[in-house]
Amino acid sequence: MNTNIEEYAKRLKLSWIREHYHEIEAASNEEYILKLFEHEIQQREERKMNLLLKQATLPKIGTNPYDWKDIVLTPGLKREDLLDGLFIEQQENLIFYGGVGTGKTYLATLIGLNAIQKYGKSIKFYTVASLVNRLLEANEKGNLNRLFKQIEKLDLLILDELGYIPLHKQGAELLFQVISMCYEAKSILITTNLQFGQWNHVFGDPILTEAVIDRLIHHSHLIVFKGDSHRYKESIIQR
Repeated sequence: MNTNIEEYAKRLKLSWIREHYHEIEAASNEEYILKLFEHEIQQREERKMNLLLKQATLPKIGTNPYDWKDIVLTPGLKREDLLDGLFIEQQENLIFYGGVGTGKTYLATLIGLNAIQKYGKSIKFYTVASLVNRLLEANEKGNLNRLFKQIEKLDLLILDELGYIPLHKQGAELLFQVISMCYEAKSILITTNLQFGQWNHVFGDPILTEAVIDRLIHHSHLIVFKGDSHRYKESIIQR
């Protein structure tokens, strides 16, 4: 092996070439160089994809085709617009409203996966409770700006389970700051089991609630999940 090649590849951060350049077979110098670059780029793209998937912390979902039967889309919005992330390109929001177990989180996760795997988008999935806890902890430790900067770099922020747990005043205010920061700059996808008129039960302040809703519904699509709980139906079938 040529130690100079390994050293130069290391200095240029060409990790695949440094480790595997001697394994390539080619009929010409041009073909050899082309194959080296192809493998290096492929490895870098795989590393980036794995990093994006790890960062996203998406829930695990199955591989079965998604059942759209009981989902009502806003006029003019197509399934492909959701799965292809068109709303992300336009900095629009999605609000998934429906009962517990109707597939809101599953579809949100599927959209996030597609955005990463097809288009290399930066995604982050939180339950509302977990994000608020992170915000409160970061604020207490003086790291709030660091967390805000991480969120600012995202293309899509997924907030799951809005409405399950009422928020304390400081947590609600910090969540509002995140929503305001994302307004017209990046997309938010929210899943909730509450109608807008009930969101005050979560935020605890009518003025704050109105401000949150105002920012979210501007440039947004409401998707309604009308079906029964999938988990409940599966448990009935198994019995």
